[in-house]
Amino acid sequence: MDDRSAQPAPTTGAEVVVNRLLAEGVDVCFANPGTSEMHFVAALDAAPAMRPVLCLFEGVATGAADGYARIAGRPAATLLHLGPGMANGLANLHNARRAFSPVVNVVGDHATYHQPLDAPLESDIDALGHWAHGSVHRPESAADLDGAVHSAVLSATGTPGRVATVILPADYSWGSAPQNPLPDNQISEAASGSHMSVTDAAELLRTRGQNAVVLLGGAATDVDALQAAARIQAATGARTLVETFPARLPRGRGVPAIERLGYLAEQAGQQLSGATHLILVGAKTPVSFFAYPGKPSVLVPDGAEVRTLSVGDLSTVADQLGAEVPPAPPPQPAELPTGPLNPQNLAQVIAALLPDNAIISDEANTSGVFLPAATATAARHDVLTLTGGAIGQGLPVAVGAAVAAPDRPVIALQSDGSAAYTISALWTMAREQLDITVVILNNHAYAILQLELLRVGTQASGERSRSLLDLSRPDIDFASIAQGFGVPATRAGTAEELAAQFRAALAEPGPHLIDATLPTWSPG
Repeated sequence: MDDRSAQPAPTTGAEVVVNRLLAEGVDVCFANPGTSEMHFVAALDAAPAMRPVLCLFEGVATGAADGYARIAGRPAATLLHLGPGMANGLANLHNARRAFSPVVNVVGDHATYHQPLDAPLESDIDALGHWAHGSVHRPESAADLDGAVHSAVLSATGTPGRVATVILPADYSWGSAPQNPLPDNQISEAASGSHMSVTDAAELLRTRGQNAVVLLGGAATDVDALQAAARIQAATGARTLVETFPARLPRGRGVPAIERLGYLAEQAGQQLSGATHLILVGAKTPVSFFAYPGKPSVLVPDGAEVRTLSVGDLSTVADQLGAEVPPAPPPQPAELPTGPLNPQNLAQVIAALLPDNAIISDEANTSGVFLPAATATAARHDVLTLTGGAIGQGLPVAVGAAVAAPDRPVIALQSDGSAAYTISALWTMAREQLDITVVILNNHAYAILQLELLRVGTQASGERSRSLLDLSRPDIDFASIAQGFGVPATRAGTAEELAAQFRAALAEPGPHLIDATLPTWSPG
């Protein structure tokens, strides 16, 4: 008799879903469940291999799954409550999509016979899954649950990674369902677009490198790709850039410090100015984050030719050019600054005290403008950035990264306005005793919106409009909030205080928060 047939059949569909996730290698679930998901919750008791991580907001759950995937290289599951719960998590699913992170959502739904009644929480979950440009797997019956989860994991872990959503009706969850053998079929890799050949790319760079820009993105931001791009730049004079918000960017000693494309369209336009050839390696054609009156949305210079090159061909092009590895810049002494805290000396403190092999979840936004330069020759580390521009990512991504890499220190550099979106991630940090040091860059304002207000050309100087961009009256006491969530917290107003508190937080296990008071930001 087949060994599998000798095993007792699972009694509920929820157990089928949990068991199939585990069979596919998905063993972490970031959860914010509700009534329709209670049978899934109960099924976890019989599945000790599945690690459930409770999050107090769905955006924390989806952001944590994104951060986990970026570090672990494999998907975590989320457990979300009906369509409204998934809607709360969409912003960080958008960021996961832009990071090409594999994520498997399990979204509870009303019982199939209850759905036509249009109960208050009824919604179009399928549309939400498609909104994230992912795959949606709605089983036609309880017997289809096993195959639906299998297909979702295959979809999520294809090339590139994507968001996959399994819709779990309550009656399928509590009813009995069969566990099927693991199918042999695999999802084929998506057809690739047209690329430059290695020979054509080498010839173009050899003859017209001074007028070419090589833009790296996606999978082309690992150390090997960065070194190949630096070799090409040294040999040909071509400018090399990294996309504005890479999913994971190695930084520090031994890693070429390639400049990122600017967030502001004006800044990016200057970086690309004069280019007659733009070679995209894992990146997309650069466009502005928003449309502005009288300004172009596409950032490619007029008349420039845009070509694509396979990520795997980048090093081969460098070899054909005979490009040598450029010498590394000499290490800079780690000097600690003094005086009242500001964005520049804050960056210097972080760079000087950054531990080896750290992970930085960077949502510092306007207050982090000096960080890239300061950390270029700091200790080796990885930076996880705000890939989709939907704020509230930094703290949840830090949670996921710390779960994925418990042996690595995680530093969350978090602006104050964005922190308020997903501040409950602190509670999960405390509950799981994650080794995360959070530095709140607290300038008491939605500074990026103050800047955007000027850039769109509108006149808004009255009290009402200013009040929508102001985070004072009252100031947010992040140290008290953190302590209320169980995270030890301190406040720093000088570079000396930040250095002492940052050093102490890194030396102790578990989470810590530093509320770093910066000058109130003003675009004028």
